[in-house]
Amino acid sequence: MKKKNYLVLTIATLLAIISIAGCGRKKTDIDQWSRINSEKRVIVGLDDSFVPMGFQNKSGEIIGFDIDLARAVFDLYDIKVDFQSIDWSMKENELQNQTIDLIWNGYSKSPEREEKVLFSDEYMKNEQVVVSLKKNNINNFSDMKGKVLGAQNGSSGYTSFEAQPEILKNFVKDQTAILYDGFNEAFMDLKSGRIDGLLIDRVYANYYLSHEDNLADYSIISGGFDSEAFAVGLRKSDKILADKINHAFEQLRESGKLAAISKEWFGEDVTK
Repeated sequence: MKKKNYLVLTIATLLAIISIAGCGRKKTDIDQWSRINSEKRVIVGLDDSFVPMGFQNKSGEIIGFDIDLARAVFDLYDIKVDFQSIDWSMKENELQNQTIDLIWNGYSKSPEREEKVLFSDEYMKNEQVVVSLKKNNINNFSDMKGKVLGAQNGSSGYTSFEAQPEILKNFVKDQTAILYDGFNEAFMDLKSGRIDGLLIDRVYANYYLSHEDNLADYSIISGGFDSEAFAVGLRKSDKILADKINHAFEQLRESGKLAAISKEWFGEDVTK
C-alpha cells in the first residue's frame, strides 16, 4: 500500500513539474527583449520556400531578402539570428507558444492579423496577383470563371480571397481554391495543368518567373485586392523588441544598407 501511494505521489510530482515548466515556456505577457539581448540569440520563423524573401537554395542554406534584413537588424545589437522553418498556417500559434520569437518572411500586415500580433513598422509594399500560363487566356480575374485556382494555406492572399469573394472567389470553380503548403508545388501543378491560376504575392511571382527559362509563357494578372505591406510579426507583449527593430530599420535606411539589400535581391530599392 505504501509503495502504491509513493508511486502515485511521484507521478503527481512529475506532472506538476512538467506543468510548471510548460507554463513557463508559454508565458507571453512579458516583453522578451531582455532575454533575447542576454542570450544574444533570436529565433525567426519562416516558410523556407518563399522566394525571394526567405528560402532554401540548392545547398539547403536559407537565404533571401528578409534573411539579410533580419541579420542586418540584429547585427546592430550583436545578436545572432536563427531561422526556423515552420508550418506557415500555424505561424501565430508558434509565436504565442514561444517556439519562435518573430514571424519574418514576407508577412503581410492586415486587420485580422493585428488582432493576434504586434507589427513592426512596414518596410515593403506588396500585392496579390494571379499567375497563369498565357495559353489559358486569363487576362483579368473574371476570366477565372469556372477555372481551378491554387493558393497558399495561411497566406494573406487566401485570407483576402475568402474575405472579399466578389473579387475572385465567386468566379473560380466551386468557389474554392486548392491549398498548398508552399508555392513550389503550386507552380508544378500550374505547369502541369492541374490548376489554371495561382494566387500569389507579386514579389514572389516576379522573382520566381524572372528565373524561369520560359518566362514568356506566363501572365501576371492584377485584380482588385488592396495593396499590402510587409512587416515583422511579434507577440503583443514585445513592445521593446518592436521598438528595437523599428529603430534598426531607421538606421539601416539612413546608412543606405536597406536600399543595398533591396537592390541585391530586386535590382532596385523596393522598400518603404
